[in-house]
Amino acid sequence: MSSVSTFPESATDSTFCRTARFTTRWLEPDIAVVSAHGEIDAANAREFINYALRHAGRIKRLVLDLSGVEFFGTAGFSALHTFNVRCVGDQIDWALASSAGVARVLQICDPDWALPTYDSVDAALSAVQDDSRPLLQLIPKPR
Repeated sequence: MSSVSTFPESATDSTFCRTARFTTRWLEPDIAVVSAHGEIDAANAREFINYALRHAGRIKRLVLDLSGVEFFGTAGFSALHTFNVRCVGDQIDWALASSAGVARVLQICDPDWALPTYDSVDAALSAVQDDSRPLLQLIPKPR
């Protein structure tokens, strides 16, 4: 008896969109790290979120790795808010690994730290793999 795997044939895929490169790395069939390198702005923020959630039906845990983002515009923050809403709706546990540029925008646009933001991919992965962590954070933790 053979079983059908839902794990992608390639554990990594990548695409370019204007001033950024987006990459997905599968750690397990339902855990992915989606990375962006370059610039996230009004020209590509929506495409990044669509790219990150294109496999939403099979993802249970996701890390957005923005540690390679050099420029992050306010359209990027708006896209992160949309991403968060869609993840809650699709029951995807997610966390964000930030770069200095992303952190600056989040300090202004998300002063209560409502988005699950971490300093590194490893910390973000630990957060989504922690089964004791609540899915919704009603009161943001201070950083």
